[in-house]
Amino acid sequence: MLSCPRHHHPLHFHHHHRNRNSTTILQLSSSHHHHHDQTPQNHATTTTITTSDKPILRTHNSKSTSLLIHHLKSPNQTQNKIETSQDVITPEERVKLQELTLVTKKRIPRFPGSVFQTKAESLDSPLQTLFRNQSEDEYNSENDDDFDEEMVVKAIEIRRKVTAEIFKQAMRKKGKFGITYSTNLVNRLDDFVDFVMIKAAAMKRMDEFKFLSFNDRARRVIEELNVVSLIRWLKHNAVSYPRIAKLIYMSRGNVESIRRVTEWLKSIHVKGEFLGSVLTKAGENILERPIEELDEIVWYLESNGVRMDWMGYVMSRCPQLLCCGMEEVKTRVGFFLDMGMNEKDFGTMVFDYPRVLGYFTLEEMNQKVNYLKEFGLSNEDVGRLLAFKPQLMGCSIEERWKPLVKYLYYLGISRDGMKRMLVIKPMVFCVDLELTIVPKVYNYPFFHAHLIQLSSFDSDFILLISFFSLC
Repeated sequence: MLSCPRHHHPLHFHHHHRNRNSTTILQLSSSHHHHHDQTPQNHATTTTITTSDKPILRTHNSKSTSLLIHHLKSPNQTQNKIETSQDVITPEERVKLQELTLVTKKRIPRFPGSVFQTKAESLDSPLQTLFRNQSEDEYNSENDDDFDEEMVVKAIEIRRKVTAEIFKQAMRKKGKFGITYSTNLVNRLDDFVDFVMIKAAAMKRMDEFKFLSFNDRARRVIEELNVVSLIRWLKHNAVSYPRIAKLIYMSRGNVESIRRVTEWLKSIHVKGEFLGSVLTKAGENILERPIEELDEIVWYLESNGVRMDWMGYVMSRCPQLLCCGMEEVKTRVGFFLDMGMNEKDFGTMVFDYPRVLGYFTLEEMNQKVNYLKEFGLSNEDVGRLLAFKPQLMGCSIEERWKPLVKYLYYLGISRDGMKRMLVIKPMVFCVDLELTIVPKVYNYPFFHAHLIQLSSFDSDFILLISFFSLC
């Protein structure tokens, strides 16, 4: 029976390197030593662990091998390798690489055990490596300028798409909007997306933002403009997304002016369903006008008979008044007051038909008043006529009045009879000739046969015009 030694001696590994195959033979050697009181005898036992009488070969890790080769090479060789590798890249691959560098955040990977040069001077941006295949002299040639311009245009398109996606993401996360609503709205805001993109690019020059990525700067611009909360507020006030897009375009970056003017419109009793139409139809300069000028217009109309309770209704039906200057408003109001109207008649006229005050041009208004005077009406008669039926101002001379007068002449009604028609029943000059008057005349033979005789009697003539005015 073999006796076990009291002391266990460490194993000694002997490595034999073979240069060609980069292999290692693992040898296990054990030495048995006796105590000092015994005779010193060295029994060395060398054992080679094999499988099927062959040594186990271990191959180096491929990653460690490539890393070693990479560090053994000189910087010039590495640069030459990069230059030669760029020749293989096709234009389509360059565009994909450029899109990846613009969309993703460029950072240096740092983790325990990583080997990476962290000097900023030795790092080139991915965009610069795309143009390394040419020398500096060739790069400044005409062909390269065209190529550079094409790449810049593509880069701008990529930036625009990235900015639009950031805007949609902000609307979904902070505004709690749906995907469809966010997409439909952002697709109508191309100019605003460009504005955000340009402002985010300009922030790169500031010291406090130069280390931020483009995505972070674009998010910062959207947050500073506070546009997402404004969109939510406008939607809460029943403004549709096409009108929201138009308002943001009209603001030209000053989106806070939309909230300011909208709050003022609500203060004069404009209902929420009309806020969007008033802002979009009033004109582009409505967002640039001071609130003091708008208050002055409202005060002047109120002093001339338009009640404050009616002001929201009037502005909803005629938002063009908000873009008129104070002098123009006074001229328009004076146009009706000069025809003998008092404040009460003027106020009710504006309430009945708000367009009579601000929708038509002064030249068109003068033409219609002069045409009515050709029937023998005085200036005061026209004033009373417009106060009673202001919708006459909305009728066209060429399309409505002249065909009606020609038809009445054909029926045998004189100009004096037309004057009486205007005074007694001005609605006749507001209805459609072909759809209302002509069918009624020819469908009732009694009126058609006795029309001329009826026109000579006042009582029957009143019945005639009442018949004409029926819808």
